Amino acid sequence: MASPTPCIFCEIIARRVPATIVFEDQDHIAFFPLEHINPGHLLLVPKGHVGYLFDMPIPAYQALWATASKLAPGLRSVTSAKRIGVAVEGFAVPHVHVHLVPVNGGDELNPSRAKRVPDAEADRLARLLREAYGA
Repeated sequence: MASPTPCIFCEIIARRVPATIVFEDQDHIAFFPLEHINPGHLLLVPKGHVGYLFDMPIPAYQALWATASKLAPGLRSVTSAKRIGVAVEGFAVPHVHVHLVPVNGGDELNPSRAKRVPDAEADRLARLLREAYGA
């Protein structure tokens, strides 16, 4: 389903807007948001534009979660997080995206905690994640 207005995630996928991309396959891309709830926070986005998670065709929905499952162990290892929290809401950007957030406690998955990560730390995390994902 095409977006009636330019979608920032579609622009990132098309490489018209820069992003720190740490994983990509034929159907998905994972990159850092502008602000991280915790350092290492990733957005996993399907390349095909769909505005709402439950409007996705079942095979694409299953592939999205399989990819999240593939990325979580490397993210957990690189960040030394106790767990990887998951959030999906889609109000800020109407393009399906899964937040994969390194967490160490139950109160950490609050988006109001998001802040910029210094460039050097983001670069270090991106390099380690790309290595973990074989990119």
